[in-house]
Amino acid sequence: MFKFLLRPSSLFSKRTTKLKHLIQSKELEFIMEAHNGLSALIVQEAGFKGIWASGLSMSAQLGVRDCNEASWTQLLEVLEFMAERTTIPILMDGDTGFGNYNNARRLVRKLEERGIAGVCFEDKIFPKRNSLGDGAQELANIQEFSNKIKACKDHQRDKDFQIVARCEAFIAGWGLDSALERCEAYRKAGVDAVLIHSKKSDFTEIEQFLKAWNNRLPVVLVPTNYYKTPTEEFRKNNVSLAIWANHNLRASVKAMQDTSKQIFERQNLLGLDQIASVKEVFRLQNEKGLEEDDKKYL
Repeated sequence: MFKFLLRPSSLFSKRTTKLKHLIQSKELEFIMEAHNGLSALIVQEAGFKGIWASGLSMSAQLGVRDCNEASWTQLLEVLEFMAERTTIPILMDGDTGFGNYNNARRLVRKLEERGIAGVCFEDKIFPKRNSLGDGAQELANIQEFSNKIKACKDHQRDKDFQIVARCEAFIAGWGLDSALERCEAYRKAGVDAVLIHSKKSDFTEIEQFLKAWNNRLPVVLVPTNYYKTPTEEFRKNNVSLAIWANHNLRASVKAMQDTSKQIFERQNLLGLDQIASVKEVFRLQNEKGLEEDDKKYL
């Protein structure tokens, strides 16, 4: 029994090390959004080295809003399926930590147990609102959020488990000085990287931060709104990691809308050339593996 209890930690620890290497890499690295076991496997098969478990996307596929309407235990269940079907590291979008420092550090322990390689916490109050929405954003007190980070780093078992602090100063309209002050406080609290977020359609705000930050700690970007910025600009400014944060969800929404509309209007299945075959679904589900096990055990 004792050996069994230790096995998950040793089994998954390499994923934390892989994520650590991605974040600390001298080269620009990329991770891709997924929101369930199937999309996580698709991301891995596409060649990505890591997965972003998007809070927006996981909430959306559950049919709820991205304002902590899905509990952290419900998201853990989703993450468990994602980790089971993949071998690459998963960085969870942990919102604000679902409460105070105690809630956040309990989440870290549960993520470690499920083989998740890291978590990103944003410096807003609970419950959060999506950063790209139109509503006002309320930021957490700097010291309170710094203490939350420290509690999580003190509480983690795996030294390579990664905690990223997401700074929302630009999202709240507080400017460069506030962004630098906050990220420096989080660096001193022991965070492994900072994620600087912006909803502007150009790179100027982020570029100003990167130049002033001067590589004090690895920086993560989410270029959802400033997607027209050439990727080479991220490299020139020493960005460590870029997250394609919600594009698999958005692609699947559009595909399901178009498919449902077409079938409803035509009342037949003719002309559905863009959908996957049933055999491809079986392959992704590893149906062949079950057939092989049936021969062995039935």
